[in-house]
Amino acid sequence: MDMKGMDKLLKQVQKMQAEMEKIQADLEDETVEGTAGGNMVRVAMNGRREVLEVKIDPEVVDRDDVEMLEELIVAAVNQAHQKAVALQTESMSKLAGGLPLPGMM
Repeated sequence: MDMKGMDKLLKQVQKMQAEMEKIQADLEDETVEGTAGGNMVRVAMNGRREVLEVKIDPEVVDRDDVEMLEELIVAAVNQAHQKAVALQTESMSKLAGGLPLPGMM
C-alpha cells in the first residue's frame, strides 16, 4: 500500500473512532427499563449498562420474604441489562454497516 492509500485508511479509521465515541456518548443518554413482579420492581439503566435507578413498590417489601424481593430485583436488572445490550449492539452495528461486531453480545 502506498502512502496515499495509508493516509486514506488512517483518515477512515479516525472517522470511525470519532463516530464510535459519539455513539458511546449517545448511549449514555439512552435509557431502558427492566421490570419484574408486574412492575413492582423497576430498574432503569442507560445504554452503557449503568444502573441509574431502582424503584420498589412498598407493597412488595415483606420482611418475612426478603428472598422474593431479591429475586425480583435480579430479574429486573437482568431484563434491563438485556435491553441495554440490544440497544448497544444496534447502535454499534450502524457504525459497522450492519456487520455483527464480536464481543458486543
